[in-house]
Amino acid sequence: MKNEIAMNNRQKILAALTDGQVPEVSLPDLQRDWTTYPDPKAQFVEVLEGVGGKALEVSGSDSIGAGLQRIEAYREAKNIWSTVSGIPSTGEEWSGLKDPHEFETLECCVVPGEFAVAENAAVWLTDKSIPCRAALFVTQHLVLVVPSSGILQNMHEAYAKISFDDVRFGIFVSGPSKTADIEQSLVIGAHGARSLTVVLVGGPTD
Repeated sequence: MKNEIAMNNRQKILAALTDGQVPEVSLPDLQRDWTTYPDPKAQFVEVLEGVGGKALEVSGSDSIGAGLQRIEAYREAKNIWSTVSGIPSTGEEWSGLKDPHEFETLECCVVPGEFAVAENAAVWLTDKSIPCRAALFVTQHLVLVVPSSGILQNMHEAYAKISFDDVRFGIFVSGPSKTADIEQSLVIGAHGARSLTVVLVGGPTD
């Protein structure tokens, strides 16, 4: 008897769900004026510093090496993996490593970013920039190199620019690793890179 009552109740619930069709609604119009900034680069730098990162501006691609020497973590590192043209790697033959555990001695990773976003200081990276994604999270310090002209206004522009036609992996990186407890005490480098510096290429040297 109990099973019969339970069955009837279940059938009533399922019937009610079947009959209660949600009315169709039109898709939202995404052609609207999204948030923009008079100076996207200044906005990017401000937000980046707010999330624990640092920005470094260099005048051109031939100035990247000299600019990196101004970063203490890079200057003092003995094990560096760089996928930026003209910037050498040191230590291991990093590009041949596959196991994330093999990156445990990596002190600084220098990677080119495709573009950046002023709205949230995010930098878009793909496996074209770095073949082993684990290095982004295991390295002690992360340096991203992005053209100043490649700073977009907002994430809507960013999503329109993303394509996975010829890549297998992509990620937005904004600031170093960080976490906060219920007391809102921010800890940098809790479970990933202890610092993140974005080198903006094509801006003033200081």
